[in-house]
Amino acid sequence: MLEELRSPKKPRTLRKMTRQRVKNIGLYYLKRFESSVENLRTVLKRRVDAYAYQDKDFDRSEAYGWIEEVLQDFRRYGYLNDERYAEMKIKDYMSAGKSPRYIFGKLREKGVDEGIVNALMDVQDYDPFEAAYKLAKKKKIGPFCENEELRAERRSKDLAILVRAGFDYDTAVKVLASSVA
Repeated sequence: MLEELRSPKKPRTLRKMTRQRVKNIGLYYLKRFESSVENLRTVLKRRVDAYAYQDKDFDRSEAYGWIEEVLQDFRRYGYLNDERYAEMKIKDYMSAGKSPRYIFGKLREKGVDEGIVNALMDVQDYDPFEAAYKLAKKKKIGPFCENEELRAERRSKDLAILVRAGFDYDTAVKVLASSVA
């Protein structure tokens, strides 16, 4: 009976896509998140594609041109800066105890140039042992395991956790052999 009272859901109609609309979508996204150029390009293309799916007569190539113009404007205004984005993300990932391999992978996924990432990682004061130690503490493995017998049994699994997280074998072994400070 309740279902009879409800009206059927209509698919949401999207607002007409114009250059100004693309710019507004980009500004709204940047107001909420820091982004790389390539990541914002992907977000805007996804929105254009959603609109083009609804309006079959819409010219995607023209909208992709608008996206490139908007991205150029945002770079010129200083709203988009891959170096600033990469530096912020590297600091966040380092404080979370992420491995260099993880950091490189995530930034590559977001479209940040590898040269920028390498330069910023060289400048950072990064200790892989410290990062792996943080991960061990978070996962309660290795020196942070409460039961000493269980710690010995789970050594190979704990080692696998650290290696899968992107730390090299030597660092993982050092962390597992260490004691709680």
